Amino acid sequence: MQSVSEKTSSRWNIRGRFSLFAKMNSLILILILPILLAYTYSNDMTFHVVSGELQSSSARQLAFLSGQIDSRVSQMMDFSLTFSKDPNVQDFNGLNLWGDAYDRMQTRYAVQEKMVLQSGVTDIWPSRYTLHSQQNHEVISNYSRSGGYDEDYLKRNMSTKWSYGDEENAGAPSYFYWFYTDSLGQQGLLTGSSLVVEASFSSDNIRNMLDTYKADGKGDPFYYRKGDLPILNRTADPELSKALIAYLDTNPIDRTAQRIVKLEGEDYLVSSVGSAYLDGQLIDVVPLGQVLGPIAFSRNLFYLSIALLVVLGISASLLLYRNVQRPIRKLMNGLLRVQRGDYSVRLHARSRNEFSFVFERFNEMSRRTEELIENVFNEKIRAREATLKQLQAQINPHFLYNCLGYIINMAQMKEEDAVVSMAFNLSAYYRYTTRMEKEITPLEEEVRLLVNYLDIQKLRNGRIDYRIDISEELRRQEIPRLMIQPIVENAVIHGVAKSYAAGEITIRGECSDGFCMITIDDDGPGLTAEQYEALNLKMNEELQEEMGCGLWNTHQRLIHQFGSRSGLRFGPSPAGGFRTEIFWESEFF
Repeated sequence: MQSVSEKTSSRWNIRGRFSLFAKMNSLILILILPILLAYTYSNDMTFHVVSGELQSSSARQLAFLSGQIDSRVSQMMDFSLTFSKDPNVQDFNGLNLWGDAYDRMQTRYAVQEKMVLQSGVTDIWPSRYTLHSQQNHEVISNYSRSGGYDEDYLKRNMSTKWSYGDEENAGAPSYFYWFYTDSLGQQGLLTGSSLVVEASFSSDNIRNMLDTYKADGKGDPFYYRKGDLPILNRTADPELSKALIAYLDTNPIDRTAQRIVKLEGEDYLVSSVGSAYLDGQLIDVVPLGQVLGPIAFSRNLFYLSIALLVVLGISASLLLYRNVQRPIRKLMNGLLRVQRGDYSVRLHARSRNEFSFVFERFNEMSRRTEELIENVFNEKIRAREATLKQLQAQINPHFLYNCLGYIINMAQMKEEDAVVSMAFNLSAYYRYTTRMEKEITPLEEEVRLLVNYLDIQKLRNGRIDYRIDISEELRRQEIPRLMIQPIVENAVIHGVAKSYAAGEITIRGECSDGFCMITIDDDGPGLTAEQYEALNLKMNEELQEEMGCGLWNTHQRLIHQFGSRSGLRFGPSPAGGFRTEIFWESEFF
């Protein structure tokens, strides 16, 4: 099961995933995202509406321009038809058959004056008219032209449609011209007595109207007919026009249609309207970037503003995180470490603010708590050392009293050798026990002490014999001083001494599975199973008056020295008497 500290730490880790920094950034996104979506939708709608209106406006204006051109062309055709029925024109066709020279001059003057008047009706659409009399092979025109009547020219150009190209008799290139004959037969055929009216106008007429159209709009219009040179407005971009004409030559567009074309890396709206009389199309090319550019600029400016707002928001939340949340988290982690028992934790603030004051108070609290715990711990250590010394002091007088009693008895019995031997062993014993500079000692020295003690007991009781079997590795182990002697003394007094037969004490030592164990066996009367169980229980209880202090003291010293998994354990001996097991944990085995 998790401890309270682990549960608290886990809970704070879960909450850390939804920190103040993440919450503020999420709030910024939640606030900005709807605005961004709404603006994007509005901007797209505006873009589509403006784009649609641009296409519609371009189509209407181009259609209006085409209508104006067609209106001018229609007026010229109507005039040609009406003019061919004029009496003076009819007279001109038969001047060579009747009438004198004066009549012919008057008729030519009247006809030419009418053509000049019709040509000067409008300044933006000057037109030229020429009468070809097939009957008398004469030509009359409202402009100065070279050459006379040319039958081949008429046969080559007679058509019911407007033609565009060079007029050989006029000597002026890029003219539109149309022929009308008053033949009673099929239109466009010469019958030998036909009167042919030739109407023509310069490409400059269309160029003038293209200039006027361009001045009122955003486009770059021109007249296009595949295979012929286009008629450009006077301020047209030659590179753009060349690229667009090359595109139209390979990708024809319908006579009345619109298409978005990418030229030179930019998008252009190309609108086309076919003329009702001229075999060509009016093309208007509008750069979408110029029209929709302000919308795109406004959109980009808005997105940039949103991006700056997000950056500022994140910067503000980051500043709040660094100056508020991070100190709070440091304080939380410090409290959790204190809760786990680590009082050495100290918090440091990078800047002088309110949290620096809190950190100083926390450090002071942690320092005082650590000092208090160290004082308590030191008191425990001193109490433990005092307890060890007290236990050792309790053992030393007990053994001394027994030895002095034996010396007195031997002296009274005049056993000088026994007294000398006892004094020698007792001297060696106390030479060891009175050396208090160290609380622990190698087991080898304790074994020598046991030999001195058992030799003393053997002097007192000739029936006592002993055997010690401890490995050299175990002899090098360090144990508390006077740890085994009380156990051996207990085996002598309560085991061997109470037996009337020869008594033997066996001391063995071994280590395995991280534990060291020394067993002391005697062949005395031993105890019952209930007595063994009761004695084992008393080792972990408080010292009572009826209990012997030697075994209890040794058990407590083992626990103090090696931990709670060490101590004494009692049971029956294989020799039939009492067994004492001394065991402790060792990191060397």
